Amino acid sequence: MQLYLQTYFGADKNIQIVPLAQAGSDRKYYRVIVDDTSYIACENNNSKENESFFYFSDFFDKHGIPVPKIIDISKDRTKYIQEDVGNESLLERIMKEGMTEAVQEIYKKSLTGLVSMQVSGGRELDFSKCFSAALFDKHAVMADLNYFKYYFLDLRKVMYDKVKLNVEFEKLAARIGQIEPLYFMYRDFQGRNIILKNDMPSFIDHQGGMRGPLQYDVASLLWQAKAQLSSTVKQTLYAHYKQELKKQILVDEQIFDANYSLIVLVRLLQVLGAYGLRGIIEQRAHFLSSIPLGLENIKEWLAEYSLDDYPELHHVLRKLETEIRYLKSEEPIAKSHQPKAISAKLHILIQSFSYKKGIPADASGNGGGFVFDCRGILNPGRFDEYKKQTGRDKPVIDFLESKTKVNEFLQHAKEIIDISVEDYLQRGFEHLMISFGCTGGQHRSVYCTEAMAKYVKQKYNIDATVHHIEQEAKNWVN
Repeated sequence: MQLYLQTYFGADKNIQIVPLAQAGSDRKYYRVIVDDTSYIACENNNSKENESFFYFSDFFDKHGIPVPKIIDISKDRTKYIQEDVGNESLLERIMKEGMTEAVQEIYKKSLTGLVSMQVSGGRELDFSKCFSAALFDKHAVMADLNYFKYYFLDLRKVMYDKVKLNVEFEKLAARIGQIEPLYFMYRDFQGRNIILKNDMPSFIDHQGGMRGPLQYDVASLLWQAKAQLSSTVKQTLYAHYKQELKKQILVDEQIFDANYSLIVLVRLLQVLGAYGLRGIIEQRAHFLSSIPLGLENIKEWLAEYSLDDYPELHHVLRKLETEIRYLKSEEPIAKSHQPKAISAKLHILIQSFSYKKGIPADASGNGGGFVFDCRGILNPGRFDEYKKQTGRDKPVIDFLESKTKVNEFLQHAKEIIDISVEDYLQRGFEHLMISFGCTGGQHRSVYCTEAMAKYVKQKYNIDATVHHIEQEAKNWVN
């Protein structure tokens, strides 16, 4: 990647490369800063997937859909540079702020953009360019249902009648496979793939798109487990989506709603399958911590919709309600393929401090945990306009993110703490302290503390306690 970037930007350029956290795929992403301009670079050896992404990106960009522009592609087509459309996702925003009016407006903007993407893509895209399935038909639905069966039900040893469940899966897949009309289906339209800049959304990671039913993408966004949207908010946003859709095509709402309920269910089951594969088998803590939230979604769906035509599936899903209580009781969930336990006890304290006052003591008696020294990062406090502000204030945040290597610093810190957090969760430990120090405990350490707290909330679903020692001592808390 370094050689490719030097070839494109010039070997004489100061190129900063910050690895970004991987999600479920094998693609590697980097934030690249050249002359105070930020880009996103990607490395992916799946050339067929890349070609789908290039084709879709070019198409949507030409049709005014907010996707990152592709700036350059390497000769071997395995690396590329694209526009940096922001460093905060919609999921991060809602987990930080909750469903405020401003956040709800961003959801509405995202759904309006989705409608344009689905309809324009459905009318004009060449779906032979899809790198895997070109159509979300009964075979694709059946694959998702089996994904849930093999990677969730079987791994968690949930008992069911295999013949009956398979017959019902085939029946459900056939019904969804007959849904019309079919347009562009993003396939993974969720808060992590919606990036914000000045509260305007852009859409990333759309290379898995195919022709499919319109309801799938809105189901993916509104029922995302980590976002935990209330039933009322879901209904409001779903109504907004249909209103926007009716501006472009004819919609029979009764049929559309009936199909939507079943597609929501298929999406929820597919997601649980992904949590099983990525969490239980691959031991990725983020996916493990999402399992209880995914099960809560199943419980909510059962409270709203009927499965009278699918009695064995209904029986299985009712069993999953017991799974929720099982996880909350902190009993071991592991057999042969699972971690020994998921601890709900882990308490993480993240704090900022001033090195002038010394490294803070650890009241838990465990010896202090991690201590990160932020003094190697350029201090905003040297500049008059930031002297009375803290690392919570937007001008300071903008300065640190654009003028310093704070993102690179934090990425390394996250990789270090991940090892301990994942180990502590499995072993049932109860305390972890993470401290960030700078000269005065006002700018750099405060920013890093806030960023790390947001990170552990998003990745592990743990609400860390945040303590800004100097701010609180001086009554700076806002």
